[in-house]
Amino acid sequence: MCKLFIEADARLWQTRLKSVRLHGFSTSVRLEEFYWRVLEELAGRDGLTLSQLLAKLHEELTFAHGEVENFASFLRVCCGRYLALQLAGEVPRDLGTPIAALDAEAILAREAARSRSGQEGRVAKGRGDPHMAEAGATAS
Repeated sequence: MCKLFIEADARLWQTRLKSVRLHGFSTSVRLEEFYWRVLEELAGRDGLTLSQLLAKLHEELTFAHGEVENFASFLRVCCGRYLALQLAGEVPRDLGTPIAALDAEAILAREAARSRSGQEGRVAKGRGDPHMAEAGATAS
């Protein structure tokens, strides 16, 4: 099992520091190469540069939630969600489909419904940790 991850391109987990301008101020963001690649794909889908995408995400996050405590963590979660939503069929794998063209409200509603029905079903059946049940194992 581990060989699949251990023998992957080591450059994927090497960190890279990028300078970006957020709200008129220069700052730096350090992420692993894997995440930079996913963010570049996301930016390209909507015809944005990486810097433009980061500025847009930061601006909308600040507007929705106030001060941004850990922007790098937020970006990692964005990447994970993007890939998970692709696997769930909510985000087309066709890179020609912009993220901005998707119905975010409908996707979030379907995601919440899946989460509610999946969580409640596993816990109600007494399988212990829902994450373990999802993997086909039971908590001991």
